[in-house]
Amino acid sequence: MINRQVLATTTFSLILVGAACAEPAATGAPAAGASASAGADAGADQGLVEIVVTAQRREESSQRAVRSWLKLTTSQKATVDLIGAQDDSMAVGARKAFEELPNEVDRERFLKLPFTGCDGLPKTGQAWVRSGLLAATVFVPPNTGQAIEMFVQAIQQKKRPPERVLTVPTSIPQLSALKPLRMT
Repeated sequence: MINRQVLATTTFSLILVGAACAEPAATGAPAAGASASAGADAGADQGLVEIVVTAQRREESSQRAVRSWLKLTTSQKATVDLIGAQDDSMAVGARKAFEELPNEVDRERFLKLPFTGCDGLPKTGQAWVRSGLLAATVFVPPNTGQAIEMFVQAIQQKKRPPERVLTVPTSIPQLSALKPLRMT
């Protein structure tokens, strides 16, 4: 959750690497490739500047999308504080695109940023956090067992299960272990 009080007094820029939408026209997202929409999100008036790069949910697609964004002149002047991706492999793909930058200063400028993802699977996201490739990931535990238990209980008790049941995500590393970002 974004702390709106902090955002009201600071500017925080991030690159969001997200999956391409099936119907881009409905959301304003481009069908493929990269899109830089700095400040276009609702958080912009609160000091949050988002640069959205869309890709499919694969490392290679994310790498290509970030590569495309890096070719834009706006990317050379962009101030970025965080790389956040819709899944861990997309964060790694974005990181690989920045690793390819020929200019060492530009490369280091981006690679020193925290890269975050979500999924938090033990052999990928969690391993990438332990190795330092990612700063953090979010793990949402499997909920199939919970769903089956709810289904069986509903049948046995002849009661309708709740319409919504939330699964509690876990930050890896724990939130208390994360370092605060520089705020400008």
